[in-house]
Amino acid sequence: MLQRIQIASASIPGGEKELTLVSHGRDFVIMLGRDELMGTRMQFSEEQLADLTIAELDAKTPRILIGGYGMGFTYRAALAALPARAEVRVAEIVPEILEWAQGPLAHLTGESMTDPRGDIVLCDVGALIDDANDGTCAKYDAILLDVDNGPDGVVRDPNDRLYTRTGLAKAREALNDRGLLSIWSAAPDHRFTRRLMDAGFDVEVREVRARPNNKGPRHTIWFARKS
Repeated sequence: MLQRIQIASASIPGGEKELTLVSHGRDFVIMLGRDELMGTRMQFSEEQLADLTIAELDAKTPRILIGGYGMGFTYRAALAALPARAEVRVAEIVPEILEWAQGPLAHLTGESMTDPRGDIVLCDVGALIDDANDGTCAKYDAILLDVDNGPDGVVRDPNDRLYTRTGLAKAREALNDRGLLSIWSAAPDHRFTRRLMDAGFDVEVREVRARPNNKGPRHTIWFARKS
């Protein structure tokens, strides 16, 4: 039986929680305690977060913000789907995550970190949303959030504010007209769907499997459009 081997660990800023990067045969997993946050065996739904969002955008050269680099699944899928003049900003709060991307996970990363369309920033995604609201940077055609296992601060308590009515209102304001706020979750949450509607979004909820060919756990993605 294959054993999990710990490769590295990282403390999450603003708390006492720790992430660990482990290998399991040919696969890699990032864990929070005993819980799997993401892994190379079940990356399809995180890729779909990018693919399905970009397919719904009206802009010909979209400007996109991604909250959470993780293993780069959503970021790389976005680069693959976007045209040459598009822009993708990624906010990642844990510096070691980016070190792993260029170290033990470099075979996954490829040339994505040097793609001229990409800009990976070591900061809280909420700060980049605030920048779009105060005019420090341009607004976005889409904001993709995968910073937790759903609309609550499981990984990092300050992330809770992203999913409050105030946080959702800020995200809405940071979007261009008909822009999309897309949020990945390990499970459905009907109360959060209502919260998105109350924040002024037109909401579609889709269920996506974690692996291709309709395999693996069912994950949820909210597509909230600024009307």
